[in-house]
Amino acid sequence: MMIVMKEGATADQVEAVVERVESVGVKAHISKGELVTVIGAIRDREHVANLGLEGFPGVDHLVPILKPYKLASAQVKRGERTVVEVDGRKLGGQYFATIAGPCTVESREVMLDTARVVRDAGAQMLRGGAYKPRTSPYSFQGLGDAGLPLLAEAKEETGLPVVTELMDVRDLEAILEVADVIQVGARNMQNYTLLTELGRAGRPVLLKRGLSSTLEELLMSAEYILKEGNPNVILCERGIRTFETAYRFTLDLMAIPVLRELSHLPVVIDPSHAAGRRDWVLPLSLAAAAAGADGIIVEIHPEPETAICDGPQAVRNEDFADYLRQVEAAAAIARKELVRV
Repeated sequence: MMIVMKEGATADQVEAVVERVESVGVKAHISKGELVTVIGAIRDREHVANLGLEGFPGVDHLVPILKPYKLASAQVKRGERTVVEVDGRKLGGQYFATIAGPCTVESREVMLDTARVVRDAGAQMLRGGAYKPRTSPYSFQGLGDAGLPLLAEAKEETGLPVVTELMDVRDLEAILEVADVIQVGARNMQNYTLLTELGRAGRPVLLKRGLSSTLEELLMSAEYILKEGNPNVILCERGIRTFETAYRFTLDLMAIPVLRELSHLPVVIDPSHAAGRRDWVLPLSLAAAAAGADGIIVEIHPEPETAICDGPQAVRNEDFADYLRQVEAAAAIARKELVRV
């Protein structure tokens, strides 16, 4: 149930409603808009409706949330978009951001060289995986704990916020020491224990859509994070499995307008994993930006031919600045703004 407060409702009136809701074991989620405050009461609809909240001072009206994903639903924000702010950078709403870096942290030289390129080009955040899920157990799995200090060093030198993947909840404390945004990979999208812990951790989360998951399933996964009190969830479309065999994954660009209609959460696109080929990354990025995506997360590398993993899909460092200018021009078509720090 969504409890809409009157314009000008006081903090005491909001607190009184929250106390009434939580007195019966219902979790209250407060969302403050420009004009009104909305309180999400997540439980059985009839149970909340019987609390008599309509008569409380400051309450305007109650609205049932019809979607199974309550807090991720666009309805709960009444048309407002969530903007995730990371160390001054903004993503979501009218803001567009680019996250770039190597697929995995493979060496100090590659990590630092690439971080400098990302900074100098003007992108907003740096990506790099210390822990990497791979289809084959014999493939390079990342440097693990040894990769985190390299990310920390790159962050210290460039000032860029770091986006890195968490695979196992046992690594959460170590990741929190470095990561400004924690990525959940496609294969962990429905790892509900992991999602719950990330909700409690409070750090922004970039949640990738599963390889064969529907948009509703993606939003239900986001709900696990949101319900623990973490409002900073970024949805990521990275390509899904279809019957097509001409390319690695089908990048579902329709997910951009649909997710923006269904949810208030930001939507970013990963063109690298969908394409699997460097020459397809730019056109997919341009299409995504022009379609209204809130950001792009892309792989770049100084020497893709020697990259330990995913080299064929990585944009060359030397080409990144030109790539970024084209993508940002496409984002401007969708009336997106950039925040550079």
